[in-house]
Amino acid sequence: MGTKLYVGQVLRYPREKSTTEPQVQGYDNFHFVTHSPGKPFALLEAGINPMAKVDGGRRPAVLIRSSPWKAGSEETPWRDVFDLDNGHIRYFGDHKHSSAGDPGNSPGNAALLAAFDLHCAPTAAERASAPPLLVFRSVSRNKQPKGHVEFCGVGIIERAERVVQWSGSGTDRRTFTNYVYDLALLDLTAENEQVEWDWITARRTHATSCSEALELAPSAWKQWVDNGSAALPKLRRRVARSRITKVRDQRPSSSDTAGRLQAVYRRFDDNKHAFEALAAAVAARALRGSGTAYHQGWLTRRSGDGGADFVGRLDIGTGPAATSLVVLGQAKCIKPDGLISAEQIARVVARLRRGWIGVYVTTGSFSEAAQLEMVEDQYPIVLINGATLIHELRAIASEDHGGDLKACVDHLIEQHSPTITNRRPEEILLS
Repeated sequence: MGTKLYVGQVLRYPREKSTTEPQVQGYDNFHFVTHSPGKPFALLEAGINPMAKVDGGRRPAVLIRSSPWKAGSEETPWRDVFDLDNGHIRYFGDHKHSSAGDPGNSPGNAALLAAFDLHCAPTAAERASAPPLLVFRSVSRNKQPKGHVEFCGVGIIERAERVVQWSGSGTDRRTFTNYVYDLALLDLTAENEQVEWDWITARRTHATSCSEALELAPSAWKQWVDNGSAALPKLRRRVARSRITKVRDQRPSSSDTAGRLQAVYRRFDDNKHAFEALAAAVAARALRGSGTAYHQGWLTRRSGDGGADFVGRLDIGTGPAATSLVVLGQAKCIKPDGLISAEQIARVVARLRRGWIGVYVTTGSFSEAAQLEMVEDQYPIVLINGATLIHELRAIASEDHGGDLKACVDHLIEQHSPTITNRRPEEILLS
């Protein structure tokens, strides 16, 4: 395998171009990382840098550089917008007030508009030939605004529009027409936020077909080629997605564990209130496992629980540095292949006050949409899925019941069920 670019990587872009030095002044050497044997240098001399087409056919890539330190200047009167956490960049083209001719004919705009046509192409074959956008932005290092760039990811043009912009100031203030592009950055989670430069080298090689080069592309790029723009909402880079657990990973990985989870579900399917006692015990063990002190409180009554099934208290710190949090628990005994939705989690969150956290325990799984909403909205809630539920129960059974899961469940329900009461959750802070 060759060299790689990774999101957030800061590279030195020296004037003296060398492909033999891995690093320059303590930073990865841009020209070393982007070297394709026998091919010209990959460049970032301009804002928009299209690589030469292969025998007049496909363009291997377009390298884009944004220079925030120039924003608002006479040379660069526009301000690009970078929202890397949500996979969005708004990037202005290279037509200026001093440029002659149509704004779509300036070198950078012409290359991006041609790329846009392929990014919107209706067939997978056309999209396979489309040039990826490799996006960089200049960053300051050692008090110098020039000479260092940060790799921001692989982009696709979602839309392009003509805009009227201001240039100059005072009596010299005037307008001109340019293009602005909305770019979608692709999710590179499957590649650990990295891009193999061999992919670009393959696209630069005449003997390598588009389909052969595609084999080296990131997973999200392949999916976009197959499915087009309709797939972008799922393929867009979202930092929150790195904290999402796929549904298949929330379910038991072995038939034995799946059978045990199914047995727990069948036992409590007709006695959901008893499952709340089990959920409270599992939540207590899970929270204590994080190294904090957890005090188990009570179950709420069947009616009028206000969206909570059990109450507990989390004690953090000691002495003057100590504080306590109210824990509001929700228990849902559903089929092991069932999903808890974002709306169901939101109902618990709506009950939380300042200084409270939530715990949601289920025999099923949490939908990815529910988890994404929880992460993006920073909900203070702990999610315990079916696989985790069985893991905790088996640990309790191993410690106290010789591994007998049924005996463990019987003991938790019959001997350790918290008191059922109508007390207000905040009263747990007084006990």
